[in-house]
Amino acid sequence: MNALFLPRLMFSLLLVPAAASLAAEAPAKPAPGAPAAPPAAVVPPKANDNSYILGPGDTLQVFVWRNPELTSTVPIRPDGKISTPLVEDMVAVGKTPSMLARDIEKVLGEYIRSPQVNIIVSSPVSTYSQVKIIGQVAKPQAIAYREGMTVLDAVLSVGGIAQFAAGNRAKIIRTVNGKTTEIKVKLADLVNDGDMKQNVALLPGDVLVVPESMF
Repeated sequence: MNALFLPRLMFSLLLVPAAASLAAEAPAKPAPGAPAAPPAAVVPPKANDNSYILGPGDTLQVFVWRNPELTSTVPIRPDGKISTPLVEDMVAVGKTPSMLARDIEKVLGEYIRSPQVNIIVSSPVSTYSQVKIIGQVAKPQAIAYREGMTVLDAVLSVGGIAQFAAGNRAKIIRTVNGKTTEIKVKLADLVNDGDMKQNVALLPGDVLVVPESMF
């Protein structure tokens, strides 16, 4: 056998698996005329879990771990305060449940070791936990906010927009930390055409205003 033939044969055998590996790693090209792959779906953000603000009239379940005698269910009084065993006249209004739980823990820490408090809002009825829908809708009213609520949820709950509503001039009035902002919503496009880009997430205290159409 030719002395030069063996090295060439071995070199050829090494090239075959290498070429196959490169072919496997190369991205497959779409067939001519084939539709392009759709972009990855974008998940809309959910409303912030800590956005719930306690207000007068809310009923709270205050759980103190390993201390059932300190656990109680109390309403927030008109003056914005609550009273539980060992905790008297604690300001609750304007706080989130987590903030109030930490404040109660500080007071209970004077009596028991390492208290752990959990607060559940069992009956959210304060104006801080409502969403108001006013203007040209079937039944203008305030509705209880729930986590994940959107503009479409609110509109459907009041019977939809009225006949003479200027839906595409609707707006959300939102107050956060004392600052009021307006968010424009094309409500008619959402309700009539299914434009889900207009299905804005709501927050407690939002006011959805649907103006009347001008002729």
